[in-house]
Amino acid sequence: MNRARAEAVLEAVLFTMGESVEISRLADVIEEDVRTTKEILKGMEERYGREDRGITLTRFENAVQLCTKSDMYEYLVRIAKTPKKLSLTDTVLETLSIIAYKQPVTRMDIERVRGVSCDHAINKLLEYELITELGRLDAPGRPLLFGTTEQFLRCFGVESLEELPELNPVQMEEFKQQAEEEVQLQLEI
Repeated sequence: MNRARAEAVLEAVLFTMGESVEISRLADVIEEDVRTTKEILKGMEERYGREDRGITLTRFENAVQLCTKSDMYEYLVRIAKTPKKLSLTDTVLETLSIIAYKQPVTRMDIERVRGVSCDHAINKLLEYELITELGRLDAPGRPLLFGTTEQFLRCFGVESLEELPELNPVQMEEFKQQAEEEVQLQLEI
């Protein structure tokens, strides 16, 4: 592997890991010895220092980490202060409420209640870290089980699931009715 390619691979690995990585592991990845890997890393560190870049290579005892340069912190604070806006459609909220009240629950269980596919809603909820995969159901096909997260509790201002309002049968029937109407609309399109 040529030096430019080795640097690109090291940069990609360090960026993706987001934490320190032992130099010996990096050497294995680029199929070089530790001494050569240290030389490549030193060159990267020097280049990051010379160029007007937002990142630097931080060295530890036997590891390195890709980090933000300290003079970039003020810009990071600006973006971090801007709250991430969650956009929860009715469909996503309905899916979330089913998960919250019936967890742990499979995708099939959610779709049985809603009457329609819920792939998009589940993916959005996973992206927003409002739900997580809890494992797999011990059944044919070993389907994933979903449940809510601490982020869900924070977003909805409750300390535990026991604080969620009780869901009465009328509300459940309304969920089913709305899901059936969605199916009808999709069939008509």
